[in-house]
Amino acid sequence: MKSAYKYELAAAAGVSDRTFRRWLSAHRRELLNLGVKTTDKLLPPRAVEWICREYGIDYAEVA
Repeated sequence: MKSAYKYELAAAAGVSDRTFRRWLSAHRRELLNLGVKTTDKLLPPRAVEWICREYGIDYAEVA
């Protein structure tokens, strides 16, 4: 798993950037524990892995 931009994950999930940000806002506390701030554009590998698991995003589309 590598770092990914929010817009890349949104595209892999098939949703707009705005919708994806709304999804993430519902899990703000979990993301803060993973070291992600709401203003971050590039997400660290641990956060990408968690988001992909949480929302059922195919890892291959992101990698």
